[in-house]
Amino acid sequence: MHRLLGAALLLFASAIAQPQPAFSSYPSRPIRFVVPFPPGGGVDIVARAVGEKLSPRLGQPIVIENKPGAGTTIGTDAVAKSAPDGYTLLVSGIASQAIVHHMIPRRPFDMRRDFAPVARIADGTIAFVVPASSPAKSVQDLVALAKANPGKLTFASSGTGGIIHLTGEMFKQAAGIDITHVPYKGTTQILPDLLDGRIDLALDSLPAYLPHMKSGRVRVFAVASRNRSALLPGLPTMAEAGVPGVVAATDYALYAPAGTRKDIIRRLYRETAAVLEIADLRDKLATQSIEVRGGTPEALQAELEEEIAKWGRVIEAAHIKPEQP
Repeated sequence: MHRLLGAALLLFASAIAQPQPAFSSYPSRPIRFVVPFPPGGGVDIVARAVGEKLSPRLGQPIVIENKPGAGTTIGTDAVAKSAPDGYTLLVSGIASQAIVHHMIPRRPFDMRRDFAPVARIADGTIAFVVPASSPAKSVQDLVALAKANPGKLTFASSGTGGIIHLTGEMFKQAAGIDITHVPYKGTTQILPDLLDGRIDLALDSLPAYLPHMKSGRVRVFAVASRNRSALLPGLPTMAEAGVPGVVAATDYALYAPAGTRKDIIRRLYRETAAVLEIADLRDKLATQSIEVRGGTPEALQAELEEEIAKWGRVIEAAHIKPEQP
């Protein structure tokens, strides 16, 4: 009996003495940031800016891989199916993924089931924009015009079922007005018609409109953010402009596949949080109307749940049908 006990203790001691997978061993090879959007957009800009600063802190290259298509589902699904080892991560929007949850019900992944939140990164500004020729001088003026001319005013979006379209629907619902949605294939197609006054308004990502705002070809009345923009603090929020309940942003966050070790998640969160405090990173993103607003994995998970509920209400009230296979 004593011999058996002694042997067991010897084996246990031997196991303890063996090299264990050390926290410091991660990462030991390059990390991949998958962006489910084309190059050049807000998510891509954020991924590259954060990756550039994060790489030296982790001691490994961070490679950006753009995998757009099918309403972000191609790139997102690729990460969901990746090994949960911390070497393949998703940089994507919180709101956009919440919308995909409703609009593409047969997608092959579920954000809540197949992903572990790592860190919230930033918000992009969505602004209320009208052409310079508009008779409206404020959000309330435009609401009054819409009420006097039901169904005649138009609002543009970069595609049916996306966050820009649904922010416009949110505005319609909050203001109690009837305006007609005109979908385009991106902001670059919206601009000519908005600048020439063929479209009455857009609730769209701010950066593309800044040069035209400065030249006087468009007017920006408000931002859809919860708080005023640090870049344009003189602009009111939609609530301050008289239409509360219109809160939307092109937000950005970092996710890992579900099952990724908690120590890896915490390391990535801590290093990302540190990177977000770097002044030149914040300044670089601010030039794109992107404001750093970090958050813990737990807060990010709670926000995703809130966004899923919020956009579900907007979609239901607007009677928008999910995509069918």
